Amino acid sequence: MNRIHPKALYGSKWTKTQIEGKERHFMVIDVEFDEHQKVTRCLIQAVINHRFFPIDWRDLKNQENWIMGWK
Repeated sequence: MNRIHPKALYGSKWTKTQIEGKERHFMVIDVEFDEHQKVTRCLIQAVINHRFFPIDWRDLKNQENWIMGWK
């Protein structure tokens, strides 16, 4: 399991283990918190073509799908 704190999400870099359409490397470009400091929105961007994708930040913890950093 990847260990990441919600406050460290913004600007973090990720590598997807199963490539779809040459989109392998991603960067978290937006994180929004509610009044209780819980993540309400997380947006990642593919590095190769700059497409945006909303994602549940907890999905990034799954090492079968995501690797922390760019590999």
